[in-house]
Amino acid sequence: MIQTELFKRLGSELPVIQTAMGWVATPQLVAASTNAGAFGFLALATSSKQEALSAIDETLALTNKPFGVNFHMFQPGAAEIVDYVIQKKIRAVSYSRSPVAEYILKLKNAGVICIPTVGEVKHAIKAESLGADALVIQGSEGGGHTGSTPTSLLLSEVLKSVKLPVVAAGGFRDGFGLAAAIAWGASGIAMGTRFMMTKESPVPDATKEAYLACDTSQIRVTKKFDGLPHRLIFNEYISALDKASSPKIFIQALISSWKYKQLSNASFRDILKSFFGMLKGDELTIAQTMMAANSPIIIQKAMVEGVPSKGAMPSGQVAGLIKDLPSCVELIEQIRSEFNEASRKFKENLHES
Repeated sequence: MIQTELFKRLGSELPVIQTAMGWVATPQLVAASTNAGAFGFLALATSSKQEALSAIDETLALTNKPFGVNFHMFQPGAAEIVDYVIQKKIRAVSYSRSPVAEYILKLKNAGVICIPTVGEVKHAIKAESLGADALVIQGSEGGGHTGSTPTSLLLSEVLKSVKLPVVAAGGFRDGFGLAAAIAWGASGIAMGTRFMMTKESPVPDATKEAYLACDTSQIRVTKKFDGLPHRLIFNEYISALDKASSPKIFIQALISSWKYKQLSNASFRDILKSFFGMLKGDELTIAQTMMAANSPIIIQKAMVEGVPSKGAMPSGQVAGLIKDLPSCVELIEQIRSEFNEASRKFKENLHES
């Protein structure tokens, strides 16, 4: 076992988090990554309340090891998800946008470990003040919503600014990266793209092949997708969207908002509540908040329906270097072996000096 203090609390064999990716971090992938020795997070941000509760039950049936859940605290049914997490004794929760202090306090009082994801120092400081137990910091190399600061620099800044354990995300794929992150002062690493590209990942084969075929130059950041900096593979659809006019994007956002309402079974009241929660909590403009509806609907096209050319494929830059699809067990064993090799080299180099 390779552990740090935080991951002893989480209960995993390795200080590695499998991140919560919408449409990807299903009960099957979470159970596979957790059973292999990582700490998996179940993605519930795009789920209706009943789907979220059922997904928790399904994951509990697939693994007897601790895992976490990820959700938006403004989404419809968030209060019920919090209660169910406590009832089922889920080990940890992760969240990012628009945290609710009341929910965080309730979770902490029940012994649930709160690990939000942040991309800026000011958000790390705010998360600590709201009661976070640890942080995942995502550097600019990471996929999906991302900031502008490289992982190593952001990690260094955050470690100086908070007193919490910090997990590094953005650009990690192997045991050498894990060794580097721990040498920098992190408590572990979090990986999304690497776990997405495994045999147990539910992503359709056509989409996996599109990821395997891309190179790092195709993985770029745009604000045209959902109003925030978002790192994606610039396929046919995203390339066109990045050049689209504001009216065209607004129309797409309206269409996506309607589809999201149908998908989540949310009422108009729920949608408005979420809208104003995002508007207030994330300091977004009205246009950006409406554009946020693009994210789950268009990602679904590639990640669920298997039509990568017409959907969105969030991706860390590291995808351009990944050319295989191991099982989660094979991936974890590879990370363990590489970490030990890096540790030996580190000791040898110190001895030689």
